[in-house]
Amino acid sequence: MKSMNRVIFIAAASMLSLGSCSLYRTFEAPAVQTENIAGDAVKLQDASAEIPSWRTLFADQHLQALIEKGLESNSDLQILRLKIEQAEAALTASKLAYLPSLAIAAEGGVSKFNGSTAQTYHLPLVTQWELDLFGKIRNSKEQAKSTLLQSAAYEQMVQTQLVASIANGYYTLVMLDDQLRIVRQTIANLKENLAVIIELKKAGMQSEAAVNQATANYFSVQTSEEDLQKQLKIVENSIALLINETPHAMRRSAYNECTALNIELKDKISLTALANRPDVKVAEYNLRRDFYGVNVARAAFYPSISLGGSVGWTNNVGAVVNPGELLLSAIGSLTQPIFNKGVNRANLKIAHAQYDQSLISFEKALLVAGNEVNDALTECQSSAAKRILRKHQITANEQAVANSIELMKHSSATYLEVLFAQNALLQSQLEDVSDWFEGVRGSVNLYKSLSGGAN
Repeated sequence: MKSMNRVIFIAAASMLSLGSCSLYRTFEAPAVQTENIAGDAVKLQDASAEIPSWRTLFADQHLQALIEKGLESNSDLQILRLKIEQAEAALTASKLAYLPSLAIAAEGGVSKFNGSTAQTYHLPLVTQWELDLFGKIRNSKEQAKSTLLQSAAYEQMVQTQLVASIANGYYTLVMLDDQLRIVRQTIANLKENLAVIIELKKAGMQSEAAVNQATANYFSVQTSEEDLQKQLKIVENSIALLINETPHAMRRSAYNECTALNIELKDKISLTALANRPDVKVAEYNLRRDFYGVNVARAAFYPSISLGGSVGWTNNVGAVVNPGELLLSAIGSLTQPIFNKGVNRANLKIAHAQYDQSLISFEKALLVAGNEVNDALTECQSSAAKRILRKHQITANEQAVANSIELMKHSSATYLEVLFAQNALLQSQLEDVSDWFEGVRGSVNLYKSLSGGAN
């Protein structure tokens, strides 16, 4: 027992004398230039901003049902949740690395010599304890913690992207539905116009060429109907994949029934909102992990001190005697690397290179965040401005169609003017719905670019 105390005393003295050489350093996020990071049109402010959750932003009940299915069943999210469980297990193991290991190493044997039999046994409890003088275990634990935090942030990032993808897909269906309605109404109008032109030809007021033009335009718009129906199926299939279901029709609201998105558009964006984006957090935790990786690689150059010992019962007198004799042993060891074929130096250079790469990725993540905010705000503002102008365009095209039809009926005007006016009206109506979708998409992307309320 005295020998055990002596070993522990020597190790403690070594710890005190070498404590000043500890390599443990705490990670601090690097300072990054954020001036004009989101462009001149977006002003950053220090105050935190309230980011609406997806339940608040997307009030449409059909969309909410799809998002809930996606968050519950999406295969990518399920895999990520399993990876988080792995990271939690690794962190638990790294925390327990501070404790000594305990094991029972039982041994027994039987031997014969000159007609006599000897039976021996050895029942020790063996322990091993590595002293963390230079922060190797602590840095390894911080690495595992960073990996866990990164996994959780990555899950939030994928979840936010999933919500935004389902929302964009849903509103794409609403847009295509209304465009299909417009095209079908146009087809009905063209069918009536074709009948009128045929009657005017019979009366000698229009030519066969006008009938041919009207017929060609009628079938041309019908092909647009087929294209829209195809796009609807493709978008429905993509949403079904996101919610981990087989392709099927999606329930959705009509264009004129869609509620406005509850998000406030401002030209001032919180810098905190950018810093808290899941992708920025992922990059920061990756940088944090590689920072502690450098510490671990540097610690490999310094001594490793461990304590070991065993206590138990043994019988080595040639016959079974219980309880036998008490066995007690203790040992301390110090291992100082001298030459390791350049492995330690190479590992340190690799760790430094990985840290530098992560720093570049972290800075890029902030730039991407600023660009996405700028793009989303620009898209929303552009959509609002275009819709005001588009309303005037549609009104003018509707008047042009009515006037050209009247001229064709009561004068020698050709169907060509009617054709141009009708195509212009159809195009402006379809573009008006596209402008609406552009604004919705901008709001969805703004929700995503401001980290997105996950709950």
